[in-house]
Amino acid sequence: MSALAWTAVVSLAAWLWLLLGQGFFWRTDQRLPPREPPADWPDVAVVVPARDEAGVLPVSLPTLLAQDYPGRAEIVLVDDGSSDGTGGLARTLADRYGGLPLRVVSPGEPPPGWTGKLWALRHGIEAARAGRPVAEGPEYLLLTDADIAHGPDSLRELTAAACTGRLDLVSQMARLRVDCAWERLTVPAFVYFFAQLYPFRWVNRPRARTAAAAGGCVLLRTEAAERAGVPESVREAVIDDVSLARAVQRSGGRIWLGLAEAVDSVRPYPRLADVWRMVSRSAYAQLRHSPLLLAGTVAGLAVVYLAPPAALCAGLLLGDAPAAWAGGTAWAVMAGTYLPMLRYYGQSPLWALLLPCTALLYLLMTVDSAVAHRRGRGSAWKGRTYSRPEPAAPDR
Repeated sequence: MSALAWTAVVSLAAWLWLLLGQGFFWRTDQRLPPREPPADWPDVAVVVPARDEAGVLPVSLPTLLAQDYPGRAEIVLVDDGSSDGTGGLARTLADRYGGLPLRVVSPGEPPPGWTGKLWALRHGIEAARAGRPVAEGPEYLLLTDADIAHGPDSLRELTAAACTGRLDLVSQMARLRVDCAWERLTVPAFVYFFAQLYPFRWVNRPRARTAAAAGGCVLLRTEAAERAGVPESVREAVIDDVSLARAVQRSGGRIWLGLAEAVDSVRPYPRLADVWRMVSRSAYAQLRHSPLLLAGTVAGLAVVYLAPPAALCAGLLLGDAPAAWAGGTAWAVMAGTYLPMLRYYGQSPLWALLLPCTALLYLLMTVDSAVAHRRGRGSAWKGRTYSRPEPAAPDR
């Protein structure tokens, strides 16, 4: 066989292994586990770190204020040095809509060794417990981003799932917005790639070795947070959700991760540059800032995602039947594994054929992330740059 055919065969073998051996990552059936209402609903503090979020708060915050929760709950919004009136807007929305009580606190600039979000979370957790004995503090913490809108029973369902399953951390991957062409091309793939890296089934197994969470919606038992020493133990993490889940798991906690049904991100990504910025800010941290891992990732993405369509087209043009057959079959398997995620997002199955193009974009974003780090820009987000974040490497 030709070198082209051998490359296509390797790609096909990789896709057959991903199809059957990577925790069935492509399935979208990991939803909130069976749950029953607890006899006594625990106290919950909802902690919302917010930095310059005035554009999304009018959509997201009212959904938190309107939570139908049978127990005691309050919202602590941490205005993390915003310059757009985020804190004042939050108070105005609370006055207008009522519902759960809201407090707005400000942590000041993070000290060296802390990322902004984790410093804000630390301050919010402390504020939720201030003035209350440890035994009377919130039993659970809902850590949710300022751009996340929740269905009216979201807090109740999350808490019931945690209590029923005796789970220390319950996280839902919010349904991201897919309204424009760039979002349709890149957003479902973002969740698809995340699930491929951290198969939800592996995360959810008892005594699992794989740990991950989705930072937009994390319900965390306060006792488990104290046992794991979070957020202090992950204070430098740029990929804070995975680091948090790993810390909870390592301290003996049980974690669960799945796709959301009533938790949605309202943040728009109308331009490719918006998606690019979101991915590239942390992609190199995912690779532990290792040039060797970067080279391996680029090569792997090329063989797994780019080789199949290239082998099919080149094989047809050159009359190389083995290359065309192996490349076409690998592309078909690739597209087939993407279809469930497209159905979850309500998108046309035709987008599955463009997954190699999307993978190429993510490859370039990863390389750009490494270049930015080498130039001293590190992981930049909302006016802050983190040059040496705590890595969050894939579990094996």
